[in-house]
Amino acid sequence: MIKRYFITLLLVVGAGAVIFNYYETYSDSPWTRDGQVSAYIVSITPRVTGQVTEVYVDDNSRVEKGDLLFEIDPAIYSAAYHKAVATQGQAQALLSKARNNLQRTSELEKRMHGAVPTLTLNNLTNEVESAAANLDLAKANVEEAKLNLKYTKVYAPTDGYITNLNLRVGSQVVANAPVVALIDENSFWIEGYFKETDLVGVSPEDKAFVTLLMDHRMTLAGEIKSIGYGIAKSDGSTGNDLLPNVNPNFQWIRLAQRIPVKIKLTDIPEDLQLRVGMTASIQIVK
Repeated sequence: MIKRYFITLLLVVGAGAVIFNYYETYSDSPWTRDGQVSAYIVSITPRVTGQVTEVYVDDNSRVEKGDLLFEIDPAIYSAAYHKAVATQGQAQALLSKARNNLQRTSELEKRMHGAVPTLTLNNLTNEVESAAANLDLAKANVEEAKLNLKYTKVYAPTDGYITNLNLRVGSQVVANAPVVALIDENSFWIEGYFKETDLVGVSPEDKAFVTLLMDHRMTLAGEIKSIGYGIAKSDGSTGNDLLPNVNPNFQWIRLAQRIPVKIKLTDIPEDLQLRVGMTASIQIVK
């Protein structure tokens, strides 16, 4: 009988020790399965409107900074540039004419004082100033037309991966409307969502270990880059009829909010290709 109680006591003590050890480990090393691979996504946006004449990339292809992605029909922008150059030439000629008239009249006034009315001299001076302003405007139009012509060729702003490409030759693109997504290959990080109760004592530069769902045998080392300072509240947002939207809850249950934590990987194997949205598990070591 005593032996049976002793064995039971040992089992209880053993279970308590395991639970306590698990609790200590979890407290010192918060862990979550709610993690994802993230990266900066650059929206490739043309600066001019027109028809696409050439596409130089394929969907899910890698590009380097400065690679030509696609071209827009430059005909209308080339014509606008030549027109602006011609207008600049006209403005230059008018300025030269205004200056010559002012110089000739001023010299006549110097030789024969009072031969030219003051109002005439003032008007000629104003004509020179106006012609100079028109020339500056013409130069600005030439610069703008030159830029628009240059913008008919769209280049990759960074190294990365083209994804979800639906652009085809003949497509009409609109200025300032995104058409292609480019994932910056140098910006990958792991985004983990930890319960607020798990972040006590956690600070940036703490070590972290990441396991991807695609290969649980591989553990990636990293460190905390930053901890989010806020999340959107679920209660109090405006609902129907401008009334606050409040979700029902149980008074005896208080659910811990989840705070986003960014993990920067310090060592990424060369044969591992990270992809945005991949699932990850994260363990923080304080």
